[in-house]
This record gives sequence, C-alpha cells and structure tokens, in this order.
Amino acid sequence: MEVETMLMRTDPFRELDRLTQQVFGTDGTPARPSMMPMDAWRDGDIFVVEFDLPGVDPDSIDLDVERNTVTVKAERPARDSQTELLAAERPRGVFSRQLLLGDNLDAENIAASYDAGVLTLKIPVAERAKPRKISVTSKGHDKQAIDA
Repeated sequence: MEVETMLMRTDPFRELDRLTQQVFGTDGTPARPSMMPMDAWRDGDIFVVEFDLPGVDPDSIDLDVERNTVTVKAERPARDSQTELLAAERPRGVFSRQLLLGDNLDAENIAASYDAGVLTLKIPVAERAKPRKISVTSKGHDKQAIDA
C-alpha cells in the first residue's frame, strides 16, 4: 500500500544560496539559512529522518512542531575574527529546514536524538493510518474478518 506520507517543503532559492555560499564563502544568517543535508526513509511503522549537522552544539538545535510542520534550526558559530583562515569550506551560521508531515504521521510523538553530528527524528505512523481488521457480522452467518 503506497500512501503519501511526508512532503518536504522546498525553497526555490535555497540551491542558489548554496551555490553563492560555495563561490563567495558566505555564511548562513537568520534571513538566509544554510542548507542541512537530509535522508528520510520508512522502517516499518516509523519514519526516520537524519540531518547532517557536524560540529553543531546540541544546545543550539531548536526543533519545533506546529500542526504538521516540523522546523529544525541549528547554528555553527563563526570563528573568532582574530584568527587567520587558511581555508573555510565548512558553512557556518544558521541552518534551517522544514518538513511538512502527512496526516498519517503522528507529529505528537516525534523522538529526536543527536549523535556524532547527526540529528535523528523518529516519527511514528499514526494509529488511524495503520492497517487493521474489521469484524463483519451477518444474520445467520458466522463472523468473518475483512482487512481494512
């Protein structure tokens, strides 16, 4: 059974911002957050989403859920301006990503963990979206189960 489960909200300017950051070495700001790479998959009755956030202090990670929208924000602070940079390839500043969850996911019971630079969200499938059996009765016949 294929069900629309998760839709990622995209920003048409995000790729342009990423390319600009690579060319000019600019950091993300609250007005123009940097991209955080992500993988998402279904494992049974759980959807798993992993975000790459290496070098981010776990205390800087902000995870909000409003209705069916999950917003992840994190920050990797800028280096001390007194240091002389020889290379600056790792983006710094604010990172942000939004996910729009389908109605078949349980946004009330999201579990989050951060380990080795990876933020992992585990989002259960809502009970109302799981397959179930319904008993059907009929006069003069035995009960039979019908898959729903």
